[in-house]
Amino acid sequence: MADEGDVLTNLDNQPLGNGADNQPTAGFLAQYIKDLSVENPNAPASFQWTDAPQMDLQFNIAVNNVSDEVSEVELKINASATCESGQLYMVELLYAGLVGIRNLPEEQAHMFMFAEAPRILFPFARRVMADATRDMGFQPLMVDPIDFNGLYIQRMQERQQEDGSADASMGGQAGGNA
Repeated sequence: MADEGDVLTNLDNQPLGNGADNQPTAGFLAQYIKDLSVENPNAPASFQWTDAPQMDLQFNIAVNNVSDEVSEVELKINASATCESGQLYMVELLYAGLVGIRNLPEEQAHMFMFAEAPRILFPFARRVMADATRDMGFQPLMVDPIDFNGLYIQRMQERQQEDGSADASMGGQAGGNA
């Protein structure tokens, strides 16, 4: 017999009809390459260079609302490789996913959009980056896994500290003027 509320064994947990579905839900509707720019500016001369490249890798996450329940999460990755002889390559990828969220508290929805959604998108974006660099004639760029949840928590803590110090300095100024 199934335990009450056990979604793994309780098959009676079906959505209700006529808009009465009020269970929290979050999931991907689609994912896609939104923009991809690949530059190999010094080919074929760059294939003869033997000095070790310096890598510059940057990430950014953005969320754009599409409707009340659908948002687009964008994972932007910029990678460039340069060496003493010049620039080897530059790859700019904007990988996105449409995320549907319903009946989820704002704080949890924010965390899903900026931590969980990028974590889900990352392996696919990583493969695109590896394929792009390989197709240019270089070793595939294998980007190490990223702890998006840890970065999210760190960023939220930094924001709280910034807000707290701004409040403290505002309070100090108000007290000084009184």
